[in-house]
Amino acid sequence: MLRRLYFFAAVCSLLLMAGQVSANNLPDTDQDGIPDQDEVAIYSTNPNLADTDGDGYSDRQELLTGYSPHNPKAVKLIDNDYDQDGLTDFWELRFGTSIANADTDGDTASDGQEIDRATDPLEKGLARLPIRLDVSLSRQELTYWLDGVKYKQFTVSSGAPKTPTPIGHFQIINKAPKAWSKFGLWMPYWLGLDRGQFGLHELPVWPSGWREGSDHLGRPVSHGCIRLGVGAAQYIYDRVTVGTPVNINK
Repeated sequence: MLRRLYFFAAVCSLLLMAGQVSANNLPDTDQDGIPDQDEVAIYSTNPNLADTDGDGYSDRQELLTGYSPHNPKAVKLIDNDYDQDGLTDFWELRFGTSIANADTDGDTASDGQEIDRATDPLEKGLARLPIRLDVSLSRQELTYWLDGVKYKQFTVSSGAPKTPTPIGHFQIINKAPKAWSKFGLWMPYWLGLDRGQFGLHELPVWPSGWREGSDHLGRPVSHGCIRLGVGAAQYIYDRVTVGTPVNINK
């Protein structure tokens, strides 16, 4: 966690240096505005070469504008995966993993695999990263936070005006791959909240097999539950545990 905070602080520091000539008075061999120690430890760029990928833009210029200093093509960090580990360089910087090493902690699972299954890519083994879910009723959006990083967003459908979704701080109290609703339909990938009075689940399925359509997503139409789309619900279900905090806001 401390290493992750250091990486994030270094990225922020680089952005703050936009108007400065020196690299915070730290050794900067290639005079590109990035300290040698950060070129090696964080960005995996060449401290002896101001333009690592040779595209005519310095490493600092590329990082400040969100482009990859490892790709001579004009590719954003969010789209570039230098070490081919399934985690793009943007997310490597956010999670503090190595841009140039596919398996930062050396435990045979790639950084991309570990972030996907919510295990720590900086610690060998299966130590889990903390997860938090935030739901915005005004935006009809669920945010999946992983180890304090805003990682994914999903469109939801919350309670209709006559049956609103409760606002507050909750925890997941139970899980079921398929739960039955008192309204006579199935709720796949059920995650119960507030003594099971409501929860998160996939778009519901009626006994006939008919599923309420994805056109409901983005609109408050449920009986109070928070509905997720096909695929999104299972993604969340597979990664959270009982006790995971869920914050629901206006």
